[in-house]
Amino acid sequence: MITISESVAIPAGEIEISAIRAPGPGGQHVNKAATAIHLRFDIKASSLPEHYKERLLKMSDRRITGDGVIVIKAGGFRSQEKNREEALRRLQELVRRAGVVPKKRRPTKPSRSSLRKRLERKKKHGQVKSMRGKVEGGE
Repeated sequence: MITISESVAIPAGEIEISAIRAPGPGGQHVNKAATAIHLRFDIKASSLPEHYKERLLKMSDRRITGDGVIVIKAGGFRSQEKNREEALRRLQELVRRAGVVPKKRRPTKPSRSSLRKRLERKKKHGQVKSMRGKVEGGE
């Protein structure tokens, strides 16, 4: 059971975890031990609340397939148990991020005084630049 919030949790039965051989160097031990973890979690078939499902499916995360399955590969540790914990932690973090509703943006407008000051600065800068021209009639 993975706890997402006080009222939301993912049962262990909905998460499919399999051990795979880790890619990369590893010496004599590499071809014997399957220490990397491959985690799969089907969003649509899960018991998550609907708003979590909708937000997860709308997320643009490379770990979420087009079919709505979260695929996480963890192989940073030499221990299978640590990799399993890391994969579950990443899943928990991803689902938690989906549960946070972003603040609605309220459009703002610059104040009158800030607009006036900006135009005065532009006018003054334009005058300074106009003074940089060639001097006529000089000997």
